[in-house]
Amino acid sequence: MGWMSVIPPLVAILVVFWRKEVIVALLLAIASSELLLMWHMNESLLYTFVATLERIVAVFGSAGNSRILIFSLMVGALLAYIRESGGVAATVEALLARGLGKTKRSASLMTVFTGVFVFIESNLSVLTAGILSRGLFEKLGMSRARLAYLIDSTSAPICILILLNGWGAYVLGMLEQQNLPGSSVATLWATIPFNFYALVTLVLVFYTAISGKVHGPMRAIEAQPQPHQDLPEHVPSNSKARYMLVPLLVMVFGMVAFMFGTGGGDITQGDGSKSVLYATALACVVAYLMLLASKRKSHQQLVNIGFKGMSELLPLVSIVLLSLALGSSLRELGTGIFLANLVGDFLPLILIAPMLFLAGALISFTTGTSWGTFAILIPIAAPMIVALNLPAPLLLAAVLGGGVFGDHCSPISDTTAVSALASGCDLLEHVRTQLPYALTGGVITFVLYIIASFVMI
Repeated sequence: MGWMSVIPPLVAILVVFWRKEVIVALLLAIASSELLLMWHMNESLLYTFVATLERIVAVFGSAGNSRILIFSLMVGALLAYIRESGGVAATVEALLARGLGKTKRSASLMTVFTGVFVFIESNLSVLTAGILSRGLFEKLGMSRARLAYLIDSTSAPICILILLNGWGAYVLGMLEQQNLPGSSVATLWATIPFNFYALVTLVLVFYTAISGKVHGPMRAIEAQPQPHQDLPEHVPSNSKARYMLVPLLVMVFGMVAFMFGTGGGDITQGDGSKSVLYATALACVVAYLMLLASKRKSHQQLVNIGFKGMSELLPLVSIVLLSLALGSSLRELGTGIFLANLVGDFLPLILIAPMLFLAGALISFTTGTSWGTFAILIPIAAPMIVALNLPAPLLLAAVLGGGVFGDHCSPISDTTAVSALASGCDLLEHVRTQLPYALTGGVITFVLYIIASFVMI
């Protein structure tokens, strides 16, 4: 398909920034991708409408995709139960009473460290940190855009650095198929000091948290009055912090337990999509039972509250659904392969790592998936490592960092949508305010890969 394969993601990105309509942009991108596929297969272009619908329906053919969508809906119910219980307000007051979160710096650092400690899964990290901190950020007059940036830019970099999670298992499984010299485990761990984007991003996150300074569009957002939507109109007088903290702890420890269970006792082999769904569902059940036991609400009222919470997240769940459908269509179209080949066969050796990083960023940005980027580029980088005797940790780290970088910038990434969901921030506002930070980290990283290549190659 060649250069035409980049038309659908370009359509999505242009419409997003032009019309500020994410769902319309994704639908048009899927339709344009299906139109190109119909044309390539000499099928009637009149079937494009049907093919677009079938592509969206096919998302549910993957159990992993279905779990992500159900998880996203159940987050809405969990947030509704926590909000209705008054647990957010009670937790904020309890933290303030103990001297925690009294300042913007301490609240921001608590958010970042929560994301660091919950390294087991990126969606769980942003969800836990987002729910825990929303009330504090509101109390201190900090924007949800700042919260979305902090949790989004902590979760994936930490997951790709610590590697004792599904991310590590996924990449390790790919490395074991590549016939690289030495141990795959040792090679993967050796990528950590060379994963410059993750490290630079964390430096920027801690700078923001400690200094309290924000830049670019986020500064303008912070200058505006902040919304107050986390707390119910009438906070129950007998509300306790446990109505928020217990479901969150159940979710976090449940995630760990389910990762062990689905991995047959090996947490690195656990199934992330299963575990995060099971843990969130269990947290919903606990939150429901705690409210029912308090006798504030009847069963029917709690059911209605849960469904109302789900309905509030339907627009974001729709975005996640369409992002998954677009990713599937672009894989069939060969967009990722075309972008990967832009790296070229005749690059100077010192430019291979920087260009792998750039190619990873382009693929991840245009397809909305870092894991899909790893699947495309690792099989390309591995033969280059062997044939040209290049340092494997450096090149593999460039691929991993590029995937995370592009994902951070992409308005069609499902993880970007989950971060916006967890923080209560508008999706496009999150993308717009995070982009300057991500681009700064990306430029610094690109330069560092050039310097490292001069030194090591």
